Amino acid sequence: MLERKQLDSEHKRKVKAISSLTGLPAYRPALYLKALRHRSFVAELNLAATESYEQLEFMGDAVLDLIVSEIIFKKYPDAGEGLLTQLRSRLVKGEMLAEIGRQIRLMEYIELGERVKNQGVEHSESVLADAFEALVGAVYQDHGYDKCRDFVARLYSRFVNIDELVAARDNFKSMLLETAQAQKMPAPVYRIVRESGPGHEKVFDVEVRVNDKVMGTGSGKNKKKAEQAAAREALIILKNM
Repeated sequence: MLERKQLDSEHKRKVKAISSLTGLPAYRPALYLKALRHRSFVAELNLAATESYEQLEFMGDAVLDLIVSEIIFKKYPDAGEGLLTQLRSRLVKGEMLAEIGRQIRLMEYIELGERVKNQGVEHSESVLADAFEALVGAVYQDHGYDKCRDFVARLYSRFVNIDELVAARDNFKSMLLETAQAQKMPAPVYRIVRESGPGHEKVFDVEVRVNDKVMGTGSGKNKKKAEQAAAREALIILKNM
């Protein structure tokens, strides 16, 4: 590992900024630089593949799963396994991690190869999520589990409304979208197939297509309720496929 005195002024500035971001001293500064080094930079300089953030991303992914599990287990001691599993999945998915990365301005520290600069790579969801996991991995390697847990817990407390996610657990449309995305399918498409009843008591019949196949149908007194019913039916079918 490089010692602090061996870093150039730009890297020293970056390490100092990251230390301020984590609220922890950087005992092993090279870890943090590696955590924010994109594969394009490594390829351009013909460095070993292990010099990009991917190795620390692997570590951070595992540590993050454990930390988030601990946070929600303590926060909801009476919750069942199903809710806890679903909640953890939402809290560690790429979209969530990328949003936290945006909030802490992680894109400003990602080191890119010259060929991809000014292409917005550092703003992409996948890169921000990967870099955030790598940063978690670096903090874990540098400070151990307890300090890393405190760092992650501070970020989730500041930027994520976990209670809101729990309240939305019965949002079947969101759950269906997440399930479709996880299975590499296109977003579900909803269509009203029939309206019946008088104006003040209308009933809407809706179908939802996933991968261009009707996966569920539902009825309700308004379009939103009908779509939720259709999404719920589609979820059951998809999970049994």
